[in-house]
Amino acid sequence: MGLRAESMRLSPHGIRLQERLSLARLPGLKTGDIEIQDEGSQLVALLVDAKPGERVVDFCAGAGGKTLAIAAQMKNKGHIVACDVNETRLKRCAERHRRAGLHNVETRVLASETDRWVKRHKGGFDRVLVDAPCSGTGTWRRNPDARWRAPELGLENLVALQARILASAARLVKPGGRLVYATCSILCEENEAQVATFLASNPGFRLVSVPEAAPHLTGATQSDHLSLTPARHGTDGFFAAVLQRDALPAPSHADPTHTA
Repeated sequence: MGLRAESMRLSPHGIRLQERLSLARLPGLKTGDIEIQDEGSQLVALLVDAKPGERVVDFCAGAGGKTLAIAAQMKNKGHIVACDVNETRLKRCAERHRRAGLHNVETRVLASETDRWVKRHKGGFDRVLVDAPCSGTGTWRRNPDARWRAPELGLENLVALQARILASAARLVKPGGRLVYATCSILCEENEAQVATFLASNPGFRLVSVPEAAPHLTGATQSDHLSLTPARHGTDGFFAAVLQRDALPAPSHADPTHTA
């Protein structure tokens, strides 16, 4: 099957097909050799910047698209825990991992964002991604009817849930580790305001600018965060912020000089 494709404008790891077709016909999809993913999702995974051998949590993994992208960064080395409160979604996630030949991903169903598993693994991970449940306003280009349907929880309740999820996931980050907060929303309440509220309550974290966290993503930044819109970038609307936990202070060395 001959297909015309081009490199993506922002993601170094994807290609964009130049024609519409049924992607389910692609043999590589069934074997796990290729995956369908919006360019914005790929960039969010790049901000996680997971290294081989690290311990990583995808806290709201869903069907596991970003988990797959993170695992590719890690070259199947290290350990990823893909968490979600929806067991059905995690089963689909596990099936995608199997097709892709991944063996460093564990799936874990959480009872809620405050599941006891979080407390047991406090400070145990190098990287934590929170792809938070949101209004989905960034996906309206693909789902135009959604603009006429209010979010099931209501925006106020969604924002409160996001705050609880972010606070809980932050407990998993080790000193010096990275927390990435992302949504497919274009609303300030779910994005910039949410991050500002978190930082005000968590002085042990600092905001890392996208140029510092991922210098190669220069075309998609709004200085302190990743901000994508369909009009500017041809992707879904996406927001992401990188939050770094302070490292532990270096141990002080006592003066070896002794007095008589």
